[in-house]
Amino acid sequence: MASASNAWCERLRQGAAAAILGLLAACSSTPLPPATPPVPGSKTSAPSEPSGASIPERPRLVLQRERSRWVAVDWSELPGWGEDRAAELWPALLQGCARPAAGWAELCARAALASPGDDHEVTLWLMQHLQAFRVESPEGETQGLLTGYFEPMLDATRKPLGGYQVPVHAAPPDLQQRRPYFSRQQLEGEQRQRLRGLELAYLDDPLDLLVLQIQGSGRLRVKSHPNDENGSWVRLAFAGHNDHPYQSIGKLLIERGELRPGEASWPAIRDWLRRNPQQAREVLWSNPRYVFFREEPLADPNIGPRGAQGVPLTPGRSVAVDRGSIPYGTALWLEAGDPLQSGNSPLRRLVMAQDTGSAITGAVRADFFWGWGRDAEAQAGRMKQPLRLWALWPRRSLGP
Repeated sequence: MASASNAWCERLRQGAAAAILGLLAACSSTPLPPATPPVPGSKTSAPSEPSGASIPERPRLVLQRERSRWVAVDWSELPGWGEDRAAELWPALLQGCARPAAGWAELCARAALASPGDDHEVTLWLMQHLQAFRVESPEGETQGLLTGYFEPMLDATRKPLGGYQVPVHAAPPDLQQRRPYFSRQQLEGEQRQRLRGLELAYLDDPLDLLVLQIQGSGRLRVKSHPNDENGSWVRLAFAGHNDHPYQSIGKLLIERGELRPGEASWPAIRDWLRRNPQQAREVLWSNPRYVFFREEPLADPNIGPRGAQGVPLTPGRSVAVDRGSIPYGTALWLEAGDPLQSGNSPLRRLVMAQDTGSAITGAVRADFFWGWGRDAEAQAGRMKQPLRLWALWPRRSLGP
């Protein structure tokens, strides 16, 4: 029997995605647990079988989390499963294993010793070691929202020179003593002396500061003078905020009739602000949240910023989530609308939950990290799609 099973597995590695789904039962040695044991930090329950069914449905394992519930599903229920470039997930998974979620330690130890080569081998490894769960709201809603974010790349100077007059600040020492802290308008007005001496660098556009604060991190090319074409790159990492709610200036401009719905992109907002300088400050002050940063060296430009999990983010494979719905370090399968708005195939991808954000709230909610630079900014700016999520959780942590 063992040699026959190995033969099936070899066919599985070399076959198409359909073969992965059809042959899993012959290769997997860890079936779905019949009971409903708890996951650390979770409560479990099993839904009752539907009445009047001629063939009773197998009871499904259900995990209750703080702001979501997870319902166990078969791999065949994941749309497009097996069609992704799964090998691209492996580095992000290993990054997450540097700070594993509760229940992931044993699987991470196995992953450190494994070396699956191609997409099919990674897919098979995940299927053998993980159980798929459909992520729902506590009320059973399965559709949510996917947005995108990126790491801005901006020019800056250390001192206010020429047009570089917009300061980026480190966190003030009394930030934790007053909650909420002063608003954006106050910090740029009558309370600006509180930030004196905390300037990390200067930008040449107030909107660039807002973009940097919304994204939560960024790369600065620090120039010795405004016309310097070289400069040295550093990273600014999130160091806290003033505890005021975020307000979208794009939404405000739409409500005022200045921009049409669907056109509130960063280029459109920037263009409007430049054409209406007398109203620019008022519009920017409509968002009272103010974010502070700390400077870090940028030793390797190919490594992303650290997310809330404390590990570097991987472009195209890391997402921000609501921690009350999905723990950091969870592998996910997502399905979203076409991010290019071109009517092509939907986005179906393996990702890791490795970050969060103040606007990322809800059971089925994620923010897709595109990376850094202009292309990443363009991709992130156009992403606002309906979303479905499946959490992939270690089987062994679910009990016997």
